[in-house]
Amino acid sequence: MMPPRRPTSAFVLGAGLGSRMRPLTEQIPKPMVSLAGRALIDHVLDRLAAAGVTHAVVNVHYLADALIKHLAARTAPQITISDERDGLLDTGGGVARALHQFHDQPFFIHNSDSVWIEHGLSVLESMISAWDDARMDSLMLIAPASASLGYDGRGDFAVQTGGMLVRAGRDTTEPYVFCGVSIAHPRLFDNAPKGPFSLNKLWDVAIARQKVFGIDLNGLWMHVGTPTALCDAERAMIAAGKLRGPSRTDDGDASA
Repeated sequence: MMPPRRPTSAFVLGAGLGSRMRPLTEQIPKPMVSLAGRALIDHVLDRLAAAGVTHAVVNVHYLADALIKHLAARTAPQITISDERDGLLDTGGGVARALHQFHDQPFFIHNSDSVWIEHGLSVLESMISAWDDARMDSLMLIAPASASLGYDGRGDFAVQTGGMLVRAGRDTTEPYVFCGVSIAHPRLFDNAPKGPFSLNKLWDVAIARQKVFGIDLNGLWMHVGTPTALCDAERAMIAAGKLRGPSRTDDGDASA
């Protein structure tokens, strides 16, 4: 029996406009906003590198030069830039443009504003261990909606027997929320549309084929999408002993 293929590459979504994070994103792109003294995207890339990811593709658009310069200072993982200054491609279109970089191997897709506090083993290592190359087109990290910071929706998914995910109905509330990180098989993008499109289009097709699975986050997920959520995340890190003291004021400005 062949061992599962271990993802060693990632696509990191860094091209968004960061409109909800203003005024912090008036001068810098959202992935460079600081959480606990480190840029959001560095929290992501550090975790990916620790999980054995050696190559990350990062797409850029808004204030792209600043983000490219910031990423040039990193030594691990190796960074490749996917330039979308000619036009945003949305989440799915952005990954599709860079799909050739992954050489038909499974890879992580990671939002740059998705962070968490782990309780125990590495979350990404747990995802790698759970990945089943034959059964899965996508393996999503999920968490209880009621126990997540920075999220106020009605939940994204319910979990069926064996870990398969089903979508929330139009008028229903589901217990789990997507945490912004997944492992994808390149076949997820078979017959993908051209140009800009959302990853949700591909996930819906794969869910209908029973090819999308979820794994519970053992920890606290934090969607850092607004200045308020940023402050809440730092408070949570302080409470968990991950941060010695507050590094910004309640309005999102850096404190002395």
